[in-house]
Amino acid sequence: MPTDTLPHPEKSPERNSGELIRLDQVTKRFGDNTVLDHLDFSVDAGKHVTLIGPSGSGKTTILRLLMTLLKPDEGTITVDGQKLFPASEKERREVRKQIGMVFQQFNLFPNMSVLRNITEAPVTVLGMSKDEAVERAKGLLDMVGLADKCDARPAQLSGGQQQRVAIARALAMRPKVLLLDEVTSALDPELVAGVLDLLRDIARSTDITMLCVTHEMNFARDISDQVLMFDSGRVIEAGPPEKIFSEPEHDRTREFLSAVL
Repeated sequence: MPTDTLPHPEKSPERNSGELIRLDQVTKRFGDNTVLDHLDFSVDAGKHVTLIGPSGSGKTTILRLLMTLLKPDEGTITVDGQKLFPASEKERREVRKQIGMVFQQFNLFPNMSVLRNITEAPVTVLGMSKDEAVERAKGLLDMVGLADKCDARPAQLSGGQQQRVAIARALAMRPKVLLLDEVTSALDPELVAGVLDLLRDIARSTDITMLCVTHEMNFARDISDQVLMFDSGRVIEAGPPEKIFSEPEHDRTREFLSAVL
């Protein structure tokens, strides 16, 4: 993988340090259902943190809050020392520039070519020149193995190819944080391995901070610095992957892992 196409320089021996994301007493309700219950947690710069737990435990809600697709009912969220919530819309837009997300359903623009799907946001949001955006997009497409698909439309691609384009699109914004929301759940089984291998390469080759929601436990074990087990809107157990997967302390964690491993 050519290093000049990566979203950040190659990983240095001393990784970034310091807190990049913090949630303090964050609560999110949908009607009478409390999805996040006074949640506290943080992610250090350059780290890869995976959220695991049953469906409905609040994992994806955290990612949607960080993308400002939802607003918390209570609490504060900061990214790189800047308030995401509470904050003005202008302040949120500035913070959002540091965050990229890859969704379950790809969310590509069907009426745009692959190349324009990747260049649109860097040009319109970051003010990048069209030439620079195109050069970067082509480098990222080469990195994800789709250099020959610049002019294709999303409908002409397989699901795995569309997800690779979505990953390239997220990286084109040069985010400090990459959010991954069950990125293989909509893929046919034979396409899953290729997308996970690509994400492993990104995790190992760059200093980008990753916050991942997945049911792919082997992937979580491979890439994570820390794994957080969620249940009923709270973190009930946290630790390095070898601890969580091999010697979990909480009964609920053991019950969940026995069902998915």
